[in-house]
Amino acid sequence: MPKFAANLSMMFNEVPFLDRFAAAADCGFQGVEFLFPYEHAPEVVEKKLRDHHLEMVLFNMPPGDWGKGERGITSIPGREEEFRAGVDKALLYAERLGNVRLHAMAGIPPAGSDPAACRATLIENLKYAAGRLAPQGITLLLEAINTRDMPGFFVSTQADSHSICSAAGAPNLKMQMDLYHMQVMEGDLAMKLKKYAPHCGHIQIAGAPERHEPDTGEVRYEYLYRVIDEIGYTGWLGCEYRPAGKTVDGLGWFRKLSAGA
Repeated sequence: MPKFAANLSMMFNEVPFLDRFAAAADCGFQGVEFLFPYEHAPEVVEKKLRDHHLEMVLFNMPPGDWGKGERGITSIPGREEEFRAGVDKALLYAERLGNVRLHAMAGIPPAGSDPAACRATLIENLKYAAGRLAPQGITLLLEAINTRDMPGFFVSTQADSHSICSAAGAPNLKMQMDLYHMQVMEGDLAMKLKKYAPHCGHIQIAGAPERHEPDTGEVRYEYLYRVIDEIGYTGWLGCEYRPAGKTVDGLGWFRKLSAGA
């Protein structure tokens, strides 16, 4: 049975961010992920992880101006220096937190952008980041995000993600396969997991189409967990979902699986 990491950006929102580490540990999670740690000093986040015996699984590189709607700058021409500064900042946190996976959000190019130039920029930025992270043993991830939730997002299918990763050609660059986004855009989840298994660096889950608990909605995760075992994936499953109510009240699925592990 796969290992589940609580996503602290979406789960346990009943308490402030720094209190979510304790909340996740109290519920039995041994790993956590989140979008960004940058509002807090690295040593503050490190202490929370250490105090609650949690493994840091994944976070994102700086995404640009999130408050103004930016969702990554990796594919945006003219922002290369900012991207490189973001790599340095993320690396500082990753080293302190013991994190070995970093996600570079492709982003939403401005209207009128040349798709070919955006693709070339994305590939070159990924090459640079992968080269910077490799000596530290860190895997760089590229995620396909659905264009219903993020209209205009530059990488939206597994085929897109795989093609770009292949073009970049870095051994430590892998696909981040979010099964919620995949279901929204293309479905056929089991076959895509099998197809891209050698290139998969991280998997995330959520119910679809509401993005609530994984035991809700149209996706049958009991089956997919077996598929994930069959393809030999031994990493974490990031629980990147929005609880339908209180986080703890919706964890029956997790308690059931943990009891049977």
